[in-house]
Amino acid sequence: MTGTTLRNDPIRPGSRVLAFGDHQPAKIVTNHDLAAVMDTNDEWIRSRVGIVERRIAAEDETIADMAVQAGGKALAASGLAPSDIDLVIVATCSAESPMPSQAPTVAHRLGIEAPGAYDMNSACSGFCYALAAADAAVRTGAARNVLVIGAEKMSQWIDWTDRSTAIIFADGAGAAVVGPSDTPGIGPVVWGSDGSQPDRIQIENRKAYIKQEGQAVFRWATTSVAPVALAAIERAGLVPDDLAAVVPHQANLRIIDHIARRIQATNAVVADDITRSGNTSGASIPLALSHMIERGDVPSGAPALLVGFGAGLSYAAQVIRIP
Repeated sequence: MTGTTLRNDPIRPGSRVLAFGDHQPAKIVTNHDLAAVMDTNDEWIRSRVGIVERRIAAEDETIADMAVQAGGKALAASGLAPSDIDLVIVATCSAESPMPSQAPTVAHRLGIEAPGAYDMNSACSGFCYALAAADAAVRTGAARNVLVIGAEKMSQWIDWTDRSTAIIFADGAGAAVVGPSDTPGIGPVVWGSDGSQPDRIQIENRKAYIKQEGQAVFRWATTSVAPVALAAIERAGLVPDDLAAVVPHQANLRIIDHIARRIQATNAVVADDITRSGNTSGASIPLALSHMIERGDVPSGAPALLVGFGAGLSYAAQVIRIP
């Protein structure tokens, strides 16, 4: 019948992150290990990207395996049961195959029955994109509680004779559970992209390895990311001094330091997980923040800035309250 108005779910006032979880493979690869098989050394790697060691998955350890471990920890820490989750989002850009997506498999292995489930690929900004989607789903009533996981096995896309990438990328997973809140615990997302530069970081085809133009990416990140971060802080109704933590994508320690200086969040702890974890792309932000929470670096309830950036070139940032 024409003229009939569709009914929709009421808008909830907010959502919040209830808990984080993380997982890293057992195998540690140090700079000295890499120096034994390619033309590099510990000082060269530290001075350029700040990495000391990274974790590399076993050949038979999959993205789904790591996602299940991180997601299970986040779910347990949240106090919710698998039956309380009705949407699962996995942010990944390094899947072994394009289908099926990881999310339905991960949900099934965690005992989450018949949830909405999908993968999201926005590369290194993927977790921030997925968190924004989870926030919107909870606030609009499309989901009660959402499990968001960033999981990557970058090692399977690396040419281990190419020191420009082999020294940087690594494997791991980080997860967050998002639920409803009477007050906003996830601020508005500020996101965007520059699709004129797709070749800066790319895997050209299914038989190719990851390649990046390091200097071009460095220039883009050090000029373009800080304004996005500042806009996210402003949209959350805060100023930089309000922040307890700044958690950029763990791409390069020099980029992280530059962004932190531009933001001037003088009271914030700045994540430097890259030194021990390497660049885990879409997993790096939840992995770093989970480690910060485990160490007691940041207090519960305090605001933290998350800012992702990378291939695409895409970027996203939002402020959250630490669970």
